[in-house]
Amino acid sequence: MSLTLLNPLDMHLHLRDGEMLANIAKESAHTFCGALIMPNLVPPVSTKEEVIAYKQRIIAAIGDETFTPYMTLFFKPSYDKAFLTSIKDEITAIKLYPAGITTNSEGGVSGFDVEELRPALEAMSELGIPLCVHGETNGFVMDREAEFVNIYEKLAHAFPKLVIIMEHITTKESVAALDRFENLYATITVHHLLITLDDVAGGMLRPHLFCKPIAKRPEDKDALLDAVLSGHPKVMFGSDSAPHPKHAKESCGCAAGVFTAPLALQILAELFDKENAALEHLQAFISGNAQRIYKLNPPAKTVRLKKQSFHVPSDYKGVVPMYAGEEIAYTIEEVNS
Repeated sequence: MSLTLLNPLDMHLHLRDGEMLANIAKESAHTFCGALIMPNLVPPVSTKEEVIAYKQRIIAAIGDETFTPYMTLFFKPSYDKAFLTSIKDEITAIKLYPAGITTNSEGGVSGFDVEELRPALEAMSELGIPLCVHGETNGFVMDREAEFVNIYEKLAHAFPKLVIIMEHITTKESVAALDRFENLYATITVHHLLITLDDVAGGMLRPHLFCKPIAKRPEDKDALLDAVLSGHPKVMFGSDSAPHPKHAKESCGCAAGVFTAPLALQILAELFDKENAALEHLQAFISGNAQRIYKLNPPAKTVRLKKQSFHVPSDYKGVVPMYAGEEIAYTIEEVNS
């Protein structure tokens, strides 16, 4: 059995910088035609010059692959309309992080006073710049995303013309919020469709499955699966593929992130194939919905997958992927662009 996917997009991707960027950027650029690039470097990408320079480094790292890096800016409440107008053509979205809640987010937002955020968010609304949000409070780790839904609703109500993307959602509460506000959308990762906290820490700790937001309960995973496999028009694929060196994962201070970039399409094909009627929705999940929500016109790329066992490498230049050393059901047969 073969499966052809057109113009796959990854709408939440970490490419890092320096040696890591050079090592892993091609893993995404080979099978995806574009990706929304996260800005939480050290320091975060927060100026026009930094956006342009980072994009140039990405393009250099991917070589001759057909791939568009859709750039983002690290949100600051101080951004005004003049600045946002000047940078609009260089970015696809702006990413908001609660302060200190995830990797390299110390400069994020503390508190969510609507009036404090209003100048920047109203300017984004007027200019048509989407807001991407890492939606977690600093509460108990299993409750952080569910608690943040109230903030999503507050923002969606206060800025009804602002496109708000709930990033890498993991809970049934976030899925339910999609249908309450017209301007709320979401990305969903492949690993959150497959694992719960029990897979991470129910037996021996599996550091390469540890991520933020942390994997949740079976009922949360079921809600995500139902939205994706039924073809919900407001959800998009975003891998949140987050590479870390093996030593940073297999340590007492385990870094958060699951590396899926080289395997995401194969794993999704297997997942959707298991549900007889779901394959018809895979194209929208990995490209169509994102193109419509973000108004993208990505470069053409065709990826053909074959239902043939693939042995997942133990590492990719020092980065351990999901399912390392295991067999998955699909392999990449051909990529054309």
